[in-house]
Parts: sequence; structure tokens; C-alpha cells
Amino acid sequence: MAARRLRSNRTETIGLIVADLVNPFFTAITQAVESAAYKAGMRVMFCNTGEDPEREEMYLRFMQEERVSGLIVAPTALGLKSLSKWSFDFPLVLIDRARDKEKFDVIVMDNQTAAKELVTHLHSQGYQRIGGLFGATSITGEQRKEGYIDAIHSLGLKPEIKSLPSTAIVAQKELEAWFASPDRPDAIILSNSLFTRSALMAARATGLQIPDDIAIAGFDDEPWSSLVDPGITVIRQPVEMMGKEAVSAVIQRIESPNAPLRRLMLSGECVIRGSSRKR
Repeated sequence: MAARRLRSNRTETIGLIVADLVNPFFTAITQAVESAAYKAGMRVMFCNTGEDPEREEMYLRFMQEERVSGLIVAPTALGLKSLSKWSFDFPLVLIDRARDKEKFDVIVMDNQTAAKELVTHLHSQGYQRIGGLFGATSITGEQRKEGYIDAIHSLGLKPEIKSLPSTAIVAQKELEAWFASPDRPDAIILSNSLFTRSALMAARATGLQIPDDIAIAGFDDEPWSSLVDPGITVIRQPVEMMGKEAVSAVIQRIESPNAPLRRLMLSGECVIRGSSRKR
């Protein structure tokens, strides 16, 4: 039914703009959106901004020119602030990255609660100095940092925070310096899989054993997370559900343009492995 309605309106194409295809999470989101769109009888037009607001603006104009039926966006930090100024003649759905109040439909994970779960888990395993490395270029990293800080304070602990762009090389250098310092934490939370991978490499470079010298917990359950030894404790994001719900939100908005805005906040799953083994 939805597909037939869409055939009479515009191009049967959903646009997808993501912020950083280097991040495996967005590769998975792209696959999930494409799969859901295909099942709905639609195709996907894909663009990657590389966290560049100028490229993002160019691609937003491009989607308008191509007359897509709807658009799903994981925006840059600056783009998220400016999206409300745009006038779109198609439905727009925000995925993964959104503030508390938006004028668009939103599909996100509960980042604050997920970060709190990691802090609580590490503390229950006997870790007292729990550091955090968070992305500085997205609202997602900011929300995870806020959840971390709330949990740390509720436990009477002291936050130990660093924020960086989501670049693996920069993260590894920063982590190597942190791990080599005499006041390094005894556990660390990484806000994305690029940072987690950088932490593993930094631990190897500085001769630290995981979790004997430093425990590690992160976000995104990449295939290698369970293959390394020890396996990495992570928050598994509901990627397939996010993609499916984003496509569904576009179609529902096409069918009911004046329906109330929808904000769907999904829960992550804490997958516990050896990298956070009890002290």
C-alpha cells in the first residue's frame, strides 16, 4: 500500500545522508536503511558528508533537486543546529543524532542511559577510576558524555574526560599519552568503535594488559569485538531496528503529513565480555 502511494508521488527514492562512513556504525546504518527501503519497494540515494557541514549543505540541496520522496539524515553537529532553518518539501527523519526538541521525526538510541550502564558495570566490577573518551563532533558523543558524568557523580567518583574528533590516528596518540601517564584511569569508556580500536592499539603500544592494567568498554558490537582476546564489553546498538523505523517514519510521514511528530528512543544492549573482567 505504501509503495503504491509513493509511486504517484515524486521519485520512489529515499535519500540518506550520513556523517562519517569511516565509522562502521554508519556503514551498518546504511545497510539497514537500504534493506528496509528495498522491502518497501523503494530505492536509496546515498551521500556521506565526512563530518563536513559544507558537504552536508551541498547534499541537502542535491536531495531537493533530485526530488526524493523523503530523506533520512545523521547530521553533523553544525548541520543539526541549522536544519530547522531549511524548508523541505519532503519528509525528513533524523537518525542517530538529534537534540531533545526537533521539528522532525527522530529515531535514536538512548545514549545517556547506555553510557550510565557501562559506568555502573565497570564500578560493579571493582573499578574506581573510570575515564571516558568521547567524540567532540556529534551530539551523540555529547549525550554519552553527559550520561557518563551523571553516573560517575551518582557513584561519588571523579570524572576523567577527554573529547576528540572521531579520528583513529588522533585518538590513538591521545590514548597512548594517557595510558603512559602515572595517573591513568584503571578503566576507560570509549564512545565509538573507532576509539575502542584505537584504545586496543594504544594499550599494545604502551605495554598494558587488558583488563589487568586497564579495563575497556565501548559502543558498537563490531564483528572483531568478540574475536579479540579478551573480547570487548560494548553497548550493542539496535542498528537494524533504527534503519527499519527510519524508513517506516518516512513512509508514514508521506501518508500523513500532519500527524504528530514521532520521537522513538531505542535501548542499547550491554554485552559483557572479558575486557571488563572483575578486579
